[in-house]
Amino acid sequence: MSKSSADTPLMQQHKAIKQRYPDAVLLFRVGDFYETFGQDAIIASQVLGITLTRRNNGAASSSELAGFPYHSLDTYLHKLVKAGYRVAICDQLEDPRQVKGIVKRGVTEMVTPGTATNEKLLEHHSNNFLASLCFVSDDSYGIAFLDISTGEFFIAEGDREYADKLLQSFQPAEVLFQRHRQKQFKEYFGTKFYTYTLDEWIFQDNYAKDILLKHFQTHSLKGFGVESLTNGLIAAGAILHYLKDTEHPNLQHITSMQRIDKEDFLWMDRFTIRNLELLGVPNSEGHTLLKVLDQTVSPMGARLLKRWIVFPLKDAVRINERLTLVEHLIGAVDLRTHLAQNIKQCGDVERLVSKIPLKKIGPREVLQLSRGLQQVAAIKDLCGGSSNDYLRRLSDTLNPCTFIAGKIQAELVENPPPTTSKGSFIRQGIHGELDELRQIASNGKEYLVQMQQQESINTGIPSLKIGFNNVFGYFLEVTNTHKNKVPASWTRKQTLTNAERYITPELKEYEEKITGAEDKIFQIELALFEALLNELQDYLSPIQTNGNILAILDCLLCFAQNALQFNYKRPRIHDGEELIIKAGRHPVIERFLNAGDQYVSNDIVLNKTDQQVIILTGPNMSGKSALLRQVAIITLMAHMGSFVSADDAFLPVTDKIFTRVGASDNLSGGESTFMVEMNETASILNNVTSRSLILLDEIGRGTSTYDGISIAWSIVEYLHQAAQMPLTLFATHYHELNELENKWQRVKNFHITNKEIGNKIIFLRKLAPGGSTHSFGIHVAKMAGMPAPLITRANEILLQLEAKQVGDVTEKVKDLGGPRMQLSIFDVHTQTFDNIRKMLEGLDINRLTPVEALLKLQEIKNMIH
Repeated sequence: MSKSSADTPLMQQHKAIKQRYPDAVLLFRVGDFYETFGQDAIIASQVLGITLTRRNNGAASSSELAGFPYHSLDTYLHKLVKAGYRVAICDQLEDPRQVKGIVKRGVTEMVTPGTATNEKLLEHHSNNFLASLCFVSDDSYGIAFLDISTGEFFIAEGDREYADKLLQSFQPAEVLFQRHRQKQFKEYFGTKFYTYTLDEWIFQDNYAKDILLKHFQTHSLKGFGVESLTNGLIAAGAILHYLKDTEHPNLQHITSMQRIDKEDFLWMDRFTIRNLELLGVPNSEGHTLLKVLDQTVSPMGARLLKRWIVFPLKDAVRINERLTLVEHLIGAVDLRTHLAQNIKQCGDVERLVSKIPLKKIGPREVLQLSRGLQQVAAIKDLCGGSSNDYLRRLSDTLNPCTFIAGKIQAELVENPPPTTSKGSFIRQGIHGELDELRQIASNGKEYLVQMQQQESINTGIPSLKIGFNNVFGYFLEVTNTHKNKVPASWTRKQTLTNAERYITPELKEYEEKITGAEDKIFQIELALFEALLNELQDYLSPIQTNGNILAILDCLLCFAQNALQFNYKRPRIHDGEELIIKAGRHPVIERFLNAGDQYVSNDIVLNKTDQQVIILTGPNMSGKSALLRQVAIITLMAHMGSFVSADDAFLPVTDKIFTRVGASDNLSGGESTFMVEMNETASILNNVTSRSLILLDEIGRGTSTYDGISIAWSIVEYLHQAAQMPLTLFATHYHELNELENKWQRVKNFHITNKEIGNKIIFLRKLAPGGSTHSFGIHVAKMAGMPAPLITRANEILLQLEAKQVGDVTEKVKDLGGPRMQLSIFDVHTQTFDNIRKMLEGLDINRLTPVEALLKLQEIKNMIH
C-alpha cells in the first residue's frame, strides 16, 4: 500500500503495519473492536459472515470495512485460521485514556494453521504439527515437526519416500519449504497440505545451528543425539526462524529435540497406512483401527496412540517389554483402575505446560496443573511398588515437583477464575499489603453505606442515594423534590430529569481510597501470579516428561482394557521367519458387524519352507480383502505392543508391511487407476526385505484379461524367486494363477469357501486349502440388481467362453453372435437397437475392465428404459 497524504493518521498507521504483513489478514484493534480494511475486510466478511461496509477514511476513495467486538476474537480467529488464512493480531500497546493523539499499535501475535495455541483451534486428541521440509536434492531431504502447543520437536532426514511417509503419518497443519521448490513439492507430495514458503537463505547449515544453539542455550547439539542430522537440523532451524518471524518469542517450553530413525520402526508407506484404514482423515466418522483401539483416558494418551499406530516398534525387546506390562496390568485389577482414574484427573499436562511461557495460562489452569502434579505423586507411588521392571522404571522418571505444586496450592484460592482479569485469585495471608488493601476496599464500601444513612439524617432527605458511574465516580443523588435541602458545601456534578447529583470532599476522599485500593489489589495479584509463572518456568522440562510418561501408561492401560473387553490375546514375537495366526479376526470389522452376526475367524500360516506365498481365490464379496488386512493389522498391533484379535499369534519380527489393496487413481497427476496400481506395486517389489510382509489384492485387474494374468503371474514368480523370500498373501480373481502351485515349491493355493443353494451363493468366509475354480462375478451382478435378461445372457456368454480352450478373447467374442443375441431387452425401437449395436461394435474387449463393463451394461439399460 502506498502512503497517501489524504489518509487519516489511523489509516496511515494501519497501512504501515499492513505492509509488514502483506500475506496475512490484519485484525486492527480500534477501541472495543477489531477492524479489517480493504481486501482483508472482504475476506473477513465472506469467511465470518459479518457485514461489509464502505467508509470514507479520509482518503480520496472509500475503503471496505468489516469488524467485530474484541471479546469475540477467539470465535472469529478460529474460523479464519480453519479457512486456511494467516491472521496478524494488531493490538493497542498503550492505554488510550493516557495518550494524546494516535495510540501506539503493533502485531502481538501471528496465527497460522501450524502455529495455533488457542484451544478452539486445536483438536484435543490430535497434535497440531508445523512441519519444515528442506529440499537438499530430488531424493535427499531434511524434515522437522514441531507442535508448539505441546513442545514436541522431532527431526529426521532421508529420501523422498521417507519424507512422504513422515508427512502422511504426522499430518502437519502447515508445511514450510524453500520458495523456489513449490512445483516439486506439489508434484512429489500432493496438494492436501497447507504450505508456506521461505527464502532460500533461511535453509543454511550455519544459520540453522546458530538459531538452535541460541534457543537451547547450549554449546552443541550432541546432547539431543541429532548432531549428525545436518539436513534435519536445517529444517528445525527454519521452524524456529518462522516462529520468531510470526511473533512467537516465548518458546521456553521447547526444551529438546528427538530424532526419528527409520531403522527404529516397522516401515509402512503411505499407501499401506491408507489401505489398512489405520487413521482415516481428520474429523471423519470412518471405521478405522484408531477408532477401535482408542480407549485412552487422556488427550496425551490419545495423541501418542496415533503415533504408535504409524510408528510400530521392530525391536523385539522393547515390544515384549510393552506386552509384559500389558499382561501385568490385565492381572492387577486395582492398580489398573487407580492408574486410569489418576491419569484422567491430570488433565492435558502437555498443553497446559506449554501455555506457561506463552503467558496464556490462567489461574484455574495453573491450579489444575498443580492438582495434576499431585496425581503424578500418587501414580509414582502406585507404580514404584510394582513387580514389573518397566513400570518401576517409568515410575522413577516421574517427578511430582512437590515444591511448586505445594506453592500453587498455597497461593491460589480453591476455585480461581479462568482469567486474571476477573481478580480475587490469590489467597488471604499470602501478601500483607494485599490483605490491607482488600480490608480498605471492603470496609470502604461499608463506610459509604453508613455515610449515606448519616447524610440522610443530617439533611432530612429520606430518598438520598449514593451511586457510582465511570464518568463521575461516586456521587450523592437527590430528587428534585428535596433539592432545596442540599447543603451549600455540596458540589453539583450532574443534572438529570428528575434529580441532581452532587459530590462532597469526604466522598471524594473515600472514592480515591477505594478505587486506588482496587487498582493496587489487581496489580499486586497480577505480580504474584507472574512470579508464580516465572517459578514454574524452571519446571517445564520435568512436567513435560511427566506428560510423556502419563501418555505411555495411558496407551498401555488402553491395550489392557481392549484385551479384556474384546478377547485379544498376547502375541508371541520371535526372531524366526514363520507366521502362524490361529483364529484371527479383523479387529475393526468385528466391532461393526450387524447385531447377531459373528465374525468368522481364520487360521493363516506363512513360512519360508513350503508356504511362503499364498494364492487366495474366491468369489467377490467373500472376504478376501478383509483376510489380507487382518493379517497385516494383527502383525501391526503386535509390534505396537498390543494384544491381538486372535486366539494365538506366533509372529516374526517384521521390518516392513506393504499392501496394495483396492483401486484409486491420480487423474490430476495424469495417472490412471492401473498406472497408480503399477507404481505402488513397483515400489513394493523394489523395497522388499527378508522380513517384509506383503499383501497384494487384485493386481492386474486394471488392464485386459491376458495382460493382467501375465503381470500377476510374473509378480508371484518374482516374489517366490527373490533372494529375500518375503512372506506374501496374494488375493486374486484370476483362478488361472492356481496353476502356480504345481510349478513352484513354496506357493500354496487357498480359497474362501461358499455354498450354492439353488442359483444363490452364500459366502461362508472360511479359508480352505485349494484354489477356487471361478469368481462368481455374475452372481454379484445379479445381487446388485442387474436386469434378469442381462444376467441370463451373461451366463450364456460365460459358458461359451469357458467351453473354448483355444484362441484369444477377441476370437471367442466373434463367435458369440447368433439367434441368442435377440434378447427381449433389445425388443425396442429400431433406432435404439442400432445405437446399442454401434456401441458394442466400438468396444475394445481386450482393454475393458470389469468395472467399465458393468458401467457399459448400466448405460445400455438406461437406453432401453
